[in-house]
Amino acid sequence: MSGSAGIWRCAARTDTGKVRARNEDAFLALPERGLWLVADGMGGHLNGDLASRLIVERLAELPDFLDLDQQVDWMRSALHLLNRHLATDLTVHNDHPEAIVGSTVVAMLAQGDQACCLWAGDSRCYMWRGGRLFQLTRDHSYMEELISDQGVSPAEAARHPSARALTRAIGAHEKLELDMIRFTVYPGDTLLLCSDGLYQSLLPDTLGAALNLPSPSLALQRLFNQCLAGPARDNISAVVIRR
Repeated sequence: MSGSAGIWRCAARTDTGKVRARNEDAFLALPERGLWLVADGMGGHLNGDLASRLIVERLAELPDFLDLDQQVDWMRSALHLLNRHLATDLTVHNDHPEAIVGSTVVAMLAQGDQACCLWAGDSRCYMWRGGRLFQLTRDHSYMEELISDQGVSPAEAARHPSARALTRAIGAHEKLELDMIRFTVYPGDTLLLCSDGLYQSLLPDTLGAALNLPSPSLALQRLFNQCLAGPARDNISAVVIRR
């Protein structure tokens, strides 16, 4: 068993927003098993909601008798198999062969005070610790490549017409590359998994102020109230986790 029951408190929610016709996001929150994730179906593509739902359904089957390293290996294997399924089987047999069936994913596994975050795409994991907000993940986007690889300023990169184009996602390419970070979670730490519909709408100070509230449910309510008070052009999903 993971030994996570009773250690974690969490709250999770998704919303279509004010503009999109359907919600292509999906989330999973299983604190008793130390497993959480957010998946964002690729906007503008057919069956983005199918892709995100398949990710949630598959990773919900994660065995709870494995240790953390074994769970990470299982999740990697599951996502690689799912990537092959989405990138070849579903895309090739789609009624619109040019359409990609894909989704971002950011997933967190935890056992005791140890946690791992795996991701592909631009859904993010943040940590609120000691009054400071840390972004643990790095976006797999063209904008991020412009900044990190070509030295373009964030402001200039954001103006590029392809700034938000994804460079990695489940189902986007035949070969999948996942990034991972492993870290220790201390009592009082708060983690946020979210789709870009949330963080694109809110300043980092606003995210931090919400995560500083006394409970995950209050933090989540604040985040969604503030997002939905704005344009909310994209689907919004978030999972708030506290040890």
